[in-house]
Amino acid sequence: MTLKVYNVMSRTKEDFVPLTPGIVKMYACGITVSGDAHIGHAYQSVVFDVITRYFRYLGYDVKYVRNYTDVDDKIIANAAKTGENPIDFAEKYMKQTDAEMDGLGNAHPTIMARATQCMDDIINFVQKLIDNGHAYVSEFGDVYFKLDSFSQYGKLSHVQTDKNDTGVRKDVEPGKQNDLDFALWKSAKPGEIAWKSPWGMGRPGWHIECSAMNLKYLGEQIDIHGGGRDLIFPHHENEIAQTESLTGKTFAKYWIHCGLVKVNGQKMSKSLNNGILLKDVLAKYDADTIRFALLRNTYSADIDITDSLLPESLKHVYKMYSVLEAVKNMDFSGADKAKTDEKIHEIVLEFEKSMNDNFNTLEVIANAFGWFSFINAELAKKTTEYDLYAIANKIKELFKVLNILQKEPAEYVEQIRSSILQQNNLTVADIDKAIVARAQAKQDKDWATADQIRSDLLNKGVLLKDNPTGTSWDVNL
Repeated sequence: MTLKVYNVMSRTKEDFVPLTPGIVKMYACGITVSGDAHIGHAYQSVVFDVITRYFRYLGYDVKYVRNYTDVDDKIIANAAKTGENPIDFAEKYMKQTDAEMDGLGNAHPTIMARATQCMDDIINFVQKLIDNGHAYVSEFGDVYFKLDSFSQYGKLSHVQTDKNDTGVRKDVEPGKQNDLDFALWKSAKPGEIAWKSPWGMGRPGWHIECSAMNLKYLGEQIDIHGGGRDLIFPHHENEIAQTESLTGKTFAKYWIHCGLVKVNGQKMSKSLNNGILLKDVLAKYDADTIRFALLRNTYSADIDITDSLLPESLKHVYKMYSVLEAVKNMDFSGADKAKTDEKIHEIVLEFEKSMNDNFNTLEVIANAFGWFSFINAELAKKTTEYDLYAIANKIKELFKVLNILQKEPAEYVEQIRSSILQQNNLTVADIDKAIVARAQAKQDKDWATADQIRSDLLNKGVLLKDNPTGTSWDVNL
């Protein structure tokens, strides 16, 4: 099976063929650390984490670069509100975001790039654009990219620009030759943080940072460039213009963009005050649950964070861990190896077929429901021909790509149980006492009391299960 990737540049799924056999060079635009990371940042970071993991699953040597924009207008403005130095302000939020991404279960990128650590590279990049006629210095010390010098502008976003009439329709911004030209270098305002350059004190524009970091860490051409869909225009369009004007080569072979985040059907935005901070989600849910919720979606589609999404995801993840725990200590020595191997082969093929179809984690998770249903159905039988532990272990191994189901099952199950009991001010002793009282009520044929005890526990998140050997309990998620 060949991996197919949806390329935003061509608007089609294409066979993935790397520039260099066996090697993948990938860059994903990261976060501008002007404040707390939100669920949208989590979605994008998890998507590219899984893409990286799958390439490695396929045997590729992946060099994955992700960046922080640690100097820009918002950082300077927000730092000024708190009286902090912008560099210190950005550093604080980078450390916080790093910890949250670790908590989310993301592997570290090969390189975590930072704009302020690449200032010489940025300045050199800008100077070369000036030298080859693709950029110019204004009388105010700003440097702009000359948009009409790049004839292919708009090829990624398909945004049409009227380069001839712009200045007629409205006044051109002072210092610009054309209103559509964009800043590569911004001259410093009084009191602003700034770096020395051939054009005076200033700092880089947003778009040039990623182009320079790409060139520094990955070279003139890369296999994959990506980020959120909101970056296609103007950010990625401008990156293409800058980079290809400098190198004369195709910048990225494949462009991958994930969808945007909605909250209960509405676009997540400050104006609607419906933002969800990553730290708040992590305080309430574990990484498996969050990743399950985010990956139960086609990555290129928008994702709707409904009120029920995370609770439902926790329920599914808990049940899967419960199955992993159930089969762990069972004896399957009499299993049919050939049948077991056949089932494992079937599961692996389904997994790879889905992932090879543009990293279709939605389909992987849908298939996993079927895999776990099969195990549960076999467990319900008196005997089974399958080594269910081997099958479950293979599922767990495949889910390394999603970085879900990798915890010790017994510990995870206990962790969730303890959390639910704590939320409802219950102890195991309380439950055991209620089970004994219910058994006595049933013996006395006091069905109303027995039913009430069961109902009271259910309202507190505990489900009683009657079986031939007695009564057991589980949390009711």
